[in-house]
Amino acid sequence: MIPPELLFPYFAVISLLLGAAIGSFLNVCIYRIPLDQSVVRPPSHCFSCNQPVAWYDNIPVLSYLVLRGKCRRCKTPYSPRYLGVEILTAVLFLLVWLQYGGSAEAARFDPRIPVYWLFVSGLILGTFVDFDHLIIPDRVSIGGMIIGVGVSLLVPSLHDAANPIQGGLRSLIGCAAGFGILYLIAEAGSAIFKKEAMGFGDVKLLGAIGAFLGWKAVFFTILMSSLIGSVVGVSLILLGGREWQSRIPYGPYLALAAVVWVLWGQGWWDWYFAFLRGAPA
Repeated sequence: MIPPELLFPYFAVISLLLGAAIGSFLNVCIYRIPLDQSVVRPPSHCFSCNQPVAWYDNIPVLSYLVLRGKCRRCKTPYSPRYLGVEILTAVLFLLVWLQYGGSAEAARFDPRIPVYWLFVSGLILGTFVDFDHLIIPDRVSIGGMIIGVGVSLLVPSLHDAANPIQGGLRSLIGCAAGFGILYLIAEAGSAIFKKEAMGFGDVKLLGAIGAFLGWKAVFFTILMSSLIGSVVGVSLILLGGREWQSRIPYGPYLALAAVVWVLWGQGWWDWYFAFLRGAPA
């Protein structure tokens, strides 16, 4: 038996390890899904010498560090992004646990935690595929809309709902709000600029975000992602990394804003409207 006072740090470590393992699998998905390849077969192998990666060389984070980011056999360097995705996923899993897992005095299981882990994993997958290919896989966007409604029926607390039916309805409203609002923005942008202003994958992704998080998160995500995207985009242009007409993926900014909502957004939302009312938050 684990002493009660050690449960919170114990599950924090479990969250890190699980996140790193999921991050390792996400690396496979990020590479193979856009190429319409199976994420199961063939097993992990070096793309240079085509030799299978042994299990002891496939331990998340640790193997990359021990091998110094190279194949054991042919010494071909692996992209440092493999390590980055594993660490990013581990850190986000830990942050979700720290936010919803209670406290050091009283650790608790919140059913939203595994849902948010699934949600964050999908966002990481969509983000890095968007960076590489300027697309967001339908299994992330459309799949996210379907799964978001499904888990909202199972875990109504995702939407502060009292019962599964209410949770499902709020999820559908969030999905419709995310899809519909961004679709109208995309159509308006295309009419103004006389060309595609936003990829349809972004529209579907915000629908998935709304399905998981609700309509409040949709508005927060639009505002936050627009702010982040503007700052980053203008900075890249001024630094010479992009031109004004360059196509910049918007999905990663939507994903980042949605993660911010999961971790802190509701608190910020409540504080902001309390501030507008002149009431203490």
